Amino acid sequence: SYSMHSTVVSRYAHTLVTSVLFNPHAEAHEAIFDLDLPHLAFISNFTMTINNKVYIAEVKEKHQAKKIYEEAHQQGKTAAHVGIRDRESEKFRISTSLAAGTEVTFSLAYEELLQRHQGHYQLVVSLRPGQLVKRLSVEVTVSERTGISYVHIPPLRTSRLRTNAHTLDFPKKKKGNKSYSPARLEPPRPALLCLEKLFTYVLTITTLWDAETGGSLEIYDGYFIHYFAPRGLPPMEKNVVFVIDVSGSMFGTKMEQTKKAMNVILSDLRANDYFNIISFSDTINVWKAGGSIQATIQNVHSAKDYLHRMEADGWTDINSALLAAASVLNHSNQEPGRGPNVGRIPLIIFLTDGEPTAGVTTPSVILSNVRQAVGHRVSLFTLAFGDDADFTLLRRLSLENRGIARRIYEDTDAALQLKGLYEEISMPLLADVRLNYLGGLIGASPWAVFPNYFGGSELVVAGQVQPGKQELGIHLAARGPKDQLLVARHSEGTTNNSQKTFGCPGEPAPNVAHFIRRLWAYVTIGELLDARFQARDTTIRHLLAAKVLNLSLEYNFVTPLTSLVMVQPKEASEAHCLASSPSPPQVSQSPPWLPSLSTVDGDPHFVIQIPHSEEKICFTLNGHPGDLLQLIEDPKAGLHVSGKLLGAPPRPGHKDQTRTYFQIITVTTDKPRAYTITISRSSISLRGEGTLRLSWDRPALLKRPQLELYVAAAARLTLRLGPYLEFLVLRHRYRHPNTLQLPHLGFYVANGSGLSPSARGLIGK
Repeated sequence: SYSMHSTVVSRYAHTLVTSVLFNPHAEAHEAIFDLDLPHLAFISNFTMTINNKVYIAEVKEKHQAKKIYEEAHQQGKTAAHVGIRDRESEKFRISTSLAAGTEVTFSLAYEELLQRHQGHYQLVVSLRPGQLVKRLSVEVTVSERTGISYVHIPPLRTSRLRTNAHTLDFPKKKKGNKSYSPARLEPPRPALLCLEKLFTYVLTITTLWDAETGGSLEIYDGYFIHYFAPRGLPPMEKNVVFVIDVSGSMFGTKMEQTKKAMNVILSDLRANDYFNIISFSDTINVWKAGGSIQATIQNVHSAKDYLHRMEADGWTDINSALLAAASVLNHSNQEPGRGPNVGRIPLIIFLTDGEPTAGVTTPSVILSNVRQAVGHRVSLFTLAFGDDADFTLLRRLSLENRGIARRIYEDTDAALQLKGLYEEISMPLLADVRLNYLGGLIGASPWAVFPNYFGGSELVVAGQVQPGKQELGIHLAARGPKDQLLVARHSEGTTNNSQKTFGCPGEPAPNVAHFIRRLWAYVTIGELLDARFQARDTTIRHLLAAKVLNLSLEYNFVTPLTSLVMVQPKEASEAHCLASSPSPPQVSQSPPWLPSLSTVDGDPHFVIQIPHSEEKICFTLNGHPGDLLQLIEDPKAGLHVSGKLLGAPPRPGHKDQTRTYFQIITVTTDKPRAYTITISRSSISLRGEGTLRLSWDRPALLKRPQLELYVAAAARLTLRLGPYLEFLVLRHRYRHPNTLQLPHLGFYVANGSGLSPSARGLIGK
């Protein structure tokens, strides 16, 4: 059986996933529990029950957990260990060898704050039973003190298993406590064949709104949560500079998806907004050098023409691009009382898919230059497109400059991801928001400060009521349209909410105080982690880390400073547990029988697109230096592609894990002409009617019968074999590499329609 039970109280969700597996065979088999987690969730508990023995994982400081794990392993005991590098880890996996005729029960709990947007929020849970199950159940309970207007359940997200959408409407004007507990979802018997795959259950909840608090205020047992979401405010005008990476790595699908999203985004600009566009690689191109211009219909049309002409080529100069954007916005301020920035919110939206490889490449220098250039006046929003972007640098740039950083995953919906993220910040309503809490504390201070408040979003403040205070006062000060100062006040008794109950008549009421305390801890840990991440003083970083660690241990959360460890006795079954980042997305297009390949810096990673399905399988090869990998073997098409591995230094603390890169790619074809193309990190050679050697450093276009080879930007080689085969080889280099970074090659299928259905190899079988 497989069950998911989620309880949501005031947007804070506690989800318990339980999987019961039975081994009916006469010999031992591996039982696997595999779960995709929401990217901002904290694991709070894990247990495994075998033969009525319950093994409980403990949350420990990460170094202590690692020591416990290693000592248990040396003693011959089986141990499991889960740690995360940052708040982006999204996978949980554990496996155990299950004896014949025995049963194992896995139970994992995690917690998350559901983000409300445009008045509603979504609970999304991924279900991966891993085998055929007779019983599948999903149960959700939702409790909101301000009331619920409707609950919507769309079809399960899978290519084969579908259910009808269910909507439950409540009277929109009626305040009070509403809970929704849908009946257990039992799939029809024919759907059993589909349950080995991942599918996703989505619940959308729209809540009512408290006009007095500009959202809702929850106070329970000395803790409070304030959801600040005022309505009816006129939008502020903005001056936005779009900074778009057009380096060589953006070539192809990513460039097309970016253009597609930008066309929609430009159409959504308001007539009184101002805007400009900067495209960059190792050179910087400012669309309107004179500064931002008004978003008239004619100007937007001209901007779309400029976008259409952009081409990907060259290296990545992040520093110069951001300084150019700051210069555009500063230039807009040169005419006092008349410039585009007067009464407008200055924004920079920066998109890149790589790390700095040209100009200034030292992250600390880039951070310092940008801080000085924008002067804490501009909000910088960074978008990391794909796995190769330096998300650590982008996140720090945003946190230090009044913005946020987001990931854009390489997939067919990347354009929709870009558009969706822009919509979140497209309508600024308030700037320099300061909320003072008289009688309350947010950490060590009585106030919370936010650089902006955008339409459809929600600001969340978690704090504690000061001892002895009978009233919590909220004072708001913010800057509105045309730089007007807006102020508002509200107060509420600190003991009133404790008497209010949630839930439906006849049903057990949830322990709201318990949820609010854990929600306070969740929000506080997130804020402390952000503060620690951007702190430049070592002493402050240590102090913030200590606070995060104490809260994580107290509330049993797996955070970047803690790990989950479980040790089984010697006689217990073998188990292995791991957490990992999202799988690399697809980057190439190919016929139904040809899987898709994606390489990243480090071990060769592959992504397989399951035919006639939206599902993907990711795998990493544990190769060794010098290994020759057969990528494509297609005798019928006369094509052979292989890759030779190069060893790389291990990551700190992982000396037992071999790291490899591709150092040589060899393509051999014997139909209709015989050619051998050998691509190394230093040169390219073609052997056919004689031998020709080309340099990466010089652009070249070579045409032979049934062959076309194009070298561009010292980093990209396009190889066409006839009209239906096209491959792309990228040469990755670093201007200032660290000890882990080595020059290497990446291989991509741009057009595989010329391959036969009998193609074999790591990306051909």
